[in-house]
This record gives sequence, structure tokens and C-alpha cells, in this order.
Amino acid sequence: MQIIMLAGLTSGGLDIISALTLNKLKGVTAMRSLQVISSGVLGPKAFAGGGVTAAMGLGIHFFIAVVVAATYYVASRKLGVLVEYAALCGMLYGIGVHLFMTFIVLPLSGVRRPFSFTAFAAQLIIHMFCVGLAISLVIRHFN
Repeated sequence: MQIIMLAGLTSGGLDIISALTLNKLKGVTAMRSLQVISSGVLGPKAFAGGGVTAAMGLGIHFFIAVVVAATYYVASRKLGVLVEYAALCGMLYGIGVHLFMTFIVLPLSGVRRPFSFTAFAAQLIIHMFCVGLAISLVIRHFN
């Protein structure tokens, strides 16, 4: 459980820092960015909730990161290749996580935004390195 938490918190931290940095460059505040996450559950009401819904968004973000880490950890117990070739498998896992979030989770949530290839590509790279690779390397290190 400690390995899963460490992998989830590491990847979640790297991911949110990357996302907040990219959004800041586009003029989007951290609060608004985090409210976008909570809007997946609350819909447009999230943007009127101030710090409470921003904190909720941060909590949701880290919950998802821990679930993603737990999924890799459980799979790595059955498939040794995930630990043996952690770098490659982690980056491939990051691609899979990104595709799952983009084409399954977000459409089922309350988040509505137009598709942008630039944003898709940036998030793909972030998920490869900050999510998948971070998770796989933490799990490999403590294996």
C-alpha cells in the first residue's frame, strides 16, 4: 500500500505541477484549473465554489493518480515485464492512461472543452513521463 501511495503521490504531483504550469502560460489560474477537475463531478457549479471546489479538484486528481498507480502495481505483480522494462512499460502505460482519460473519462464527466491537438500532444507527453514513467520507476525501485 505504501508503494502505491508513493507512486500515486509522485505521479500526481508531477502531473498537476505540469498541468498548472501549462495552464498558467495560457493565463489560466491554478484555482480555475483545479475547478475544471471538480467540474467533472459538479458540472458548472464548480466554478462558483471558490477554494472549496478547487480543493475538491485537487483531491479528485490525487485520488485518480493513486488508482492509476494501484492498477500498474497490481498488474506488475502478475506481469514481471512491467518491472523488468519499467521505463518502456511506464511510458506506454502513460499513453494508455492519457487515451483512457481523454476518450472515456472526460466524455463521461461534466467537463466540456473543444478538442485541441496541441493540448492533446502536450498532455500525452506529460502522461508518458510524469505519470506512467514516474509510477513504473517508483514501483521498480521498491520492488
